[in-house]
Amino acid sequence: MSRQHRMGRREFMIASAGAVAAGLGPACAASIQEIEQAADKVGPLPRRKLGGTGREVTALVGSATWATDAVEAGIRCGINFWHKADEWDRGSVPQAILKNRDAHYCQVCVDRVGGNHETGVLDEEAHYQLVKRLARDTGLRYFDDMQFHFGYHSVAEVKSNRAFIRAFERLKKEGLVRHLCHSQHSYNGNSKVPGGQSALEILTAVVADGVYEHAQFFYSYGEGEAMNQFLALARRKGFGTIAMKTTRGAGRMQQDREFMKDFPPGTTPYHALARWLTTRTQLDAAVIEINNLRQFVDTYSGAGKAMRAADERAIEQMRAYANREVCRLCNECMAHCKEGVPIADILRYERYARDYGEGYRARQLYAQLDKQADACLACGTCLPHCPQGLAIPDKLAGAHQILG
Repeated sequence: MSRQHRMGRREFMIASAGAVAAGLGPACAASIQEIEQAADKVGPLPRRKLGGTGREVTALVGSATWATDAVEAGIRCGINFWHKADEWDRGSVPQAILKNRDAHYCQVCVDRVGGNHETGVLDEEAHYQLVKRLARDTGLRYFDDMQFHFGYHSVAEVKSNRAFIRAFERLKKEGLVRHLCHSQHSYNGNSKVPGGQSALEILTAVVADGVYEHAQFFYSYGEGEAMNQFLALARRKGFGTIAMKTTRGAGRMQQDREFMKDFPPGTTPYHALARWLTTRTQLDAAVIEINNLRQFVDTYSGAGKAMRAADERAIEQMRAYANREVCRLCNECMAHCKEGVPIADILRYERYARDYGEGYRARQLYAQLDKQADACLACGTCLPHCPQGLAIPDKLAGAHQILG
């Protein structure tokens, strides 16, 4: 997602959310008392070391894309790492963070320029100037973590293109950034990215390169053994790991009455997910996309707490549901689409709409695709290559109904 797209989303959220609550910034739907009550229900969040950096971050990190009241509750619960902090501006950045700036790790996400994540390029000067401007415009003064958003296209690019790293080094000398981090999507089979490789191949190369300190990547229930082996490698190397895109259908599960009818009592999809991510994986931390204060309480109250019998059953049911309904975004199918339909991007946008409650953002991104889901001929050549056995043409048709 380009810088222009993210700015547009922020402006939309601010414009549509209503009046500013005193001291809390835009779009605050809850009172101070309600925020404090929510924070009390969640309690102090556990912290973990982020790889070999020595920094301690909350096991579940926060995001500047959350509703403002959820951000405020998160601050009260001790969240100290903020994904996409560049989404804030001087009118929306939490005052609690500005007043105690060194206690919070704020991340800036930097995209390719001159195109999107597939067609754009790395440009040292453009990245340098962007981060310098954002450090000023957000009021944060500096960013703790500079993240290469979407990541490299291939192992060869990791080794040969140092433009992003050079921009980081310049900014670090000026005190505008402190740590270098990375997020990675898969590009294997992508018709717009010749020689594109899988996220796992690229992440392994990034760890071996030894320059980046930590990375964010897709991880949720149902991951294969190869990804778990990568987590073990990262831990041995002191490389930090933060999971993203973790819900994998939890939002639609809660709306599915038949599914929820047999769901274990005493837990919820989001609550069980939080317990599982923070106690049963080798991750350092994870971010879970939430929409409101109620969802913050439901989800983050599970952080660091042991799995109960109900949570165990919940995760098994959620894994089975996701494996038959929700794309893992691995890209294994894309090289086999004769029409070059961007299957993973389309089904990622479907997640935004169905699971994150971000229909506006999803439709905006979908409208910018060169090829949409209705370009699918339902020829079936992709089907044997989906590890989940998804009915991909049907999934694309459903996504087009939602997004088109």
